[in-house]
Amino acid sequence: MAAAAEALKLSPLARVKEEFGGKDKLVDKIVGVLDSGDESKDELRKRLLGVSNTKLVRLFSVATRTKQAGGHDKLVATTAEKLKRAKDKDYVAKLEDFSNGRLLDMLQSAEGRSASIASSAAAKADGGAVRTAAKAARAAKPAVAVAVAAKKAAKPEKSAKAKKSAAAVKSARAKAKKR
Repeated sequence: MAAAAEALKLSPLARVKEEFGGKDKLVDKIVGVLDSGDESKDELRKRLLGVSNTKLVRLFSVATRTKQAGGHDKLVATTAEKLKRAKDKDYVAKLEDFSNGRLLDMLQSAEGRSASIASSAAAKADGGAVRTAAKAARAAKPAVAVAVAAKKAAKPEKSAKAKKSAAAVKSARAKAKKR
């Protein structure tokens, strides 16, 4: 996690130089991972050399994560499954039109949601112990309240002069708040 935070502090050029050894090497890696389709690898390489470093880093990240997932079709199936819509054929067909980057973002969001739901379910299961501790704390409060009331009763009564000055301070504060 610290390495990721440190990588975010670097400029895109510094990241490319540090992680890949230069823009040429990064472009070569991307060309190796990407399916160029109708375009030749040399044309793709020339085109990618003109792209910004930030976009190249993002493209490399998406391409490698897509390859790890098993390709576009597997990514579509996994995303539909995580969204609990794998049986909805129209939705799966719509997902097939999405880019790999969008599918990866959707998959990451769905995994985050499922992890959040799991942690809240665990908290609810553990909530019995928390509720018991809260009840014990509330039961102890009346004893504290009785002790505070007894302490107040033991204090001597304020004189009339002290009461007047306290009222004057209170009204001065109220006037200051209105301003």
